Amino acid sequence: MSETMQAAVWHGKEDVRIETVPVPPFPKAGWVKVEVCWCGICGSDLHEYMAGPIFIPTEAPHPLTGKQGSLILGHEFTGTVVEVGEGVSNVSIGDFVAPDACQHCGECVTCRSGRYNVCEKLAFTGLHNDGAFANYVNIPAELCYRLPSGVTPEAGSLIEPLATGFKAVREAGAVLGETVVVIGAGTIGLGTLMAAKAAGAGKVIVLEMSKARSAKAKECGADVVLNPAECDAVSEIKAMTNGSGADASFECVGNKLTGPLAVDVIRNAGRAVIVGIFEEPSSFNFFSLSGTDKRVIGTLAYTLDDFKGVSTLLATGQLKADAMITGQIELEDIVEKGFLELINNKDENIKIIVKP
Repeated sequence: MSETMQAAVWHGKEDVRIETVPVPPFPKAGWVKVEVCWCGICGSDLHEYMAGPIFIPTEAPHPLTGKQGSLILGHEFTGTVVEVGEGVSNVSIGDFVAPDACQHCGECVTCRSGRYNVCEKLAFTGLHNDGAFANYVNIPAELCYRLPSGVTPEAGSLIEPLATGFKAVREAGAVLGETVVVIGAGTIGLGTLMAAKAAGAGKVIVLEMSKARSAKAKECGADVVLNPAECDAVSEIKAMTNGSGADASFECVGNKLTGPLAVDVIRNAGRAVIVGIFEEPSSFNFFSLSGTDKRVIGTLAYTLDDFKGVSTLLATGQLKADAMITGQIELEDIVEKGFLELINNKDENIKIIVKP
């Protein structure tokens, strides 16, 4: 293994550079080194590029990782375990893995209850610690999920974002036979749509303004696709549900208008699950909750249980990753053919994956 490698390093807003950096050292106890195969560009990576720092710690060192300032991006990845630190028993050298990105303390109240995705000191690989837009990355061994046969390395790099939608559907409770609305048909929205169909949703209505993404939603199993710029989405959905509204909704955009819309499209006593990452607050009348028994549920990320569920559904074809991959590029092209392509041709692209 050479002493240096190429990596995509975030330095600031609109400043991501391909640099020669040292290969990570031999992993410490409980950690492993992974040779990266594919790594997807996430919406959070785009947020950091366009408007960062958002998650990346710049004011003070991160309480769990100690990282501050510039770091290597990338957290949606597959790769091969090449070095194993002391005390690791769940994976071995040569295992092909799709790692969970939620580095956590293991000690706080949410970690102890198994919901480490909302650890009080949560650190995402590639946002609060060096990530996988590089040849090698060191990560906690407990976050490694061994890929089953039948899931390709490319599809495996989408398990992380697909797990976000999978968990969102889990948080909504049973949707069997129900009418659900998915707002947004980007990566997370399409994953949520497919997870809802796999969970037995009777009808899935997708709200999306882009023609290309609307077509993708149809391809991924949407029963109805509405453009909220061209119709009154709430009235249309009520017309399809005997005037009541949908049983559940999933907000997968993170926009100040789509947050309240997720509540408006559901029936009394329905559930709105908020999946999107919001950059600014919404104005919201809480009487729309206290007057209706509607419930709003927040959801962040996933746990390894969701990785297991997603990989099973990928292997059986109930989730389709290939339909979501719209580009495969080399690391040196990550800014031009990755970030800028996703920003400038947002409608045509869903997921671009990077080969270091």
